[in-house]
Amino acid sequence: MSRMVRLVGLVVLLALGVVAPAAGATIEPAGKSGSTVLLPLSEVVLYSSGVGYFQRNGSIEGRGDAELRFKVDNVNDLLKSLVIQDFDGGQISAVTYDSRDPISKALKSFAVDLTASPGLGQLLEQLRGERIEAAAPNPIQGTILGVEKKREKVGEKEFTEVEYLNLVTADGLRSLPLAQVQRIRLANEQLNAELRQALEVLASSHDVQKKTVRLQFDGKGRRRVRVGYIVETPVWKTSYRLSLSEASRPFLQGWAIVENTSDEDWEHVKLSLISGRPISFRMELYEPLYVKRPLVVSELYESLRPQVHEQAVADLSERPAEAETAQTLMGIAPRMRAMRAMPPAMLAPRASEVDLQQGVTSTSQAMETGELFQYSISAPLSLPRRQSALLPIVNEEVRGDKLSIYNERVHAKYPMNGFRLKNSTVLHLMQGPITVFDGGIYGGDARIEDLPPGQERIISYALDLKADVAVQATPEKEEVVTASLRKGTLLVTRKYVEEKGYQVNNRDQKAKVVLIEHPLRQDWRLVKPAEPAELTRDLYRFKVTTNAGGGARLLVREEKQAQQTVRLIDSGPETIGYYVQAKQVSPKVKEALQKVIALRDRLDQTAAGRNRLEQRTKDITQEQGRIRENMAKLAQNSELYNRYVGKLNQQETDIENLRKEIESLKTVEDRQKRELNDYLLGLDLD
Repeated sequence: MSRMVRLVGLVVLLALGVVAPAAGATIEPAGKSGSTVLLPLSEVVLYSSGVGYFQRNGSIEGRGDAELRFKVDNVNDLLKSLVIQDFDGGQISAVTYDSRDPISKALKSFAVDLTASPGLGQLLEQLRGERIEAAAPNPIQGTILGVEKKREKVGEKEFTEVEYLNLVTADGLRSLPLAQVQRIRLANEQLNAELRQALEVLASSHDVQKKTVRLQFDGKGRRRVRVGYIVETPVWKTSYRLSLSEASRPFLQGWAIVENTSDEDWEHVKLSLISGRPISFRMELYEPLYVKRPLVVSELYESLRPQVHEQAVADLSERPAEAETAQTLMGIAPRMRAMRAMPPAMLAPRASEVDLQQGVTSTSQAMETGELFQYSISAPLSLPRRQSALLPIVNEEVRGDKLSIYNERVHAKYPMNGFRLKNSTVLHLMQGPITVFDGGIYGGDARIEDLPPGQERIISYALDLKADVAVQATPEKEEVVTASLRKGTLLVTRKYVEEKGYQVNNRDQKAKVVLIEHPLRQDWRLVKPAEPAELTRDLYRFKVTTNAGGGARLLVREEKQAQQTVRLIDSGPETIGYYVQAKQVSPKVKEALQKVIALRDRLDQTAAGRNRLEQRTKDITQEQGRIRENMAKLAQNSELYNRYVGKLNQQETDIENLRKEIESLKTVEDRQKRELNDYLLGLDLD
């Protein structure tokens, strides 16, 4: 295994990150000790996860430095993924880069604070007590007392504020209009230097595009050095061309789309393409982080009186300290296994049709790298900045069969022209579009997911107008399968049956294989056919063969069973009677259900009789109310009044008798309820 592959695995395992492309080192070749080091780009490894590994090789004699330029937003990822090697006895002294302390925090660290973009008056306020020399316009020396604002009249009614610089001079206090001061020089050279440094920091913050990273190598003699890092790159993509012909085997041609979006030309770079999705993330490492700490105030205690202590009787021995434990860190070496290189194939187009087997030679070698798959471009690549390239990576015959694919959700009438592609190459085919040439002419476009060697995928690329499919679905059937009784609950198992017929009509002059895709639903069991030709996560696939100009029919039957619970105490005779009539219910269960119906019928009759008596009592009570209203309007010695009195007496007698009968029926009803509940709770039948 090459050193490059080992280093790629190390970086992927330990320091995979997401960064943007860096510009190359723009320094002179190594010479005598202490010179700069040239680190040209030598290897690029692009991943389908959107990152790339960039490696630079060079040589150095003695001590030397190298500089790389990166965008500010990319320094975080550089700090996470940078790998530096100084071979032949050398060592890395340090990697230095410009700090990214927040500009406001950096400016506040100077004696002159330029954070808020101060004006001249505000700046002079910060310099109170400093000696200056001002020209206003005559030279004058003094110490700044402060800046004062005065209101002055401008015109007849308007006023404005004018700033005055107040100085303490040898002659006394002087007040100078700040607008008339032409020049100010600080007498304190240290303060002058602070002001210049603050301005330099402010100016450096304007260059947010690039930052310099300096690498320091230390050693003796001439040595080899290497720098590698993971950066953010465009995802390398693949596209395929598939040629189908009756006279020859299917032929697949694959191209990799590579983009150099960096600010550096790739010159004679060794390029590798890796398919896989390693985890990558970004983390803030460049920005200085500060932790807010609480302010603790010292506590004050009252003084204590001196104490007189008694003499100790004996000394207690100290307890032995606990021993500390250490952990051992173990490294994990990546698995890497090489595969043999694929043989190149030659191609050349014909005038009448597209022939993918001539004119192009694959320039890649395939190998597995851990859990990833790698294409190594055999010839060094030169790709200018901001340019892209198409590189042939697959150029081989493949195995497969033409077929038609019908899916009712895709098209209700026509199937799709398709092809069962088997990856008979040693290459891992990454996802991408496939342009299909059928019989030498354009047949359509398809897409393919990642396809490892030895696996198959079905692709579809056009409507098959030489065949149609008619679908007929029968209404869902329902029947009771089993019924059992458990403590007053009827446990019912129901079976639902669905059938769907597919009538395939072939209008082509040759036999046709149609693959019917039928939805795979949870809880539904396939009954007919017994087994599908293929099974996916969401679909059944059934193979239907039709002769030229003929047809064929496929019947798909599915069943589903569902459990249902019926509380007999809450169910009426009609509901219970339905299960008595069901054929699949056992005779013992039917007999028990019939007895439940009888007990429920007896209970219902008793309850109905009680309800009638209660309603009769209610009617009599309402009639008594009407009679009393009428009696209130009559004389007590009238004949009608006396009739009402007699009727009320009779009604009171009737109400007393009705209430006795109601109480009797309630007693019977309660007993019948207990008998029904006891019978239901004692049921345990299948």
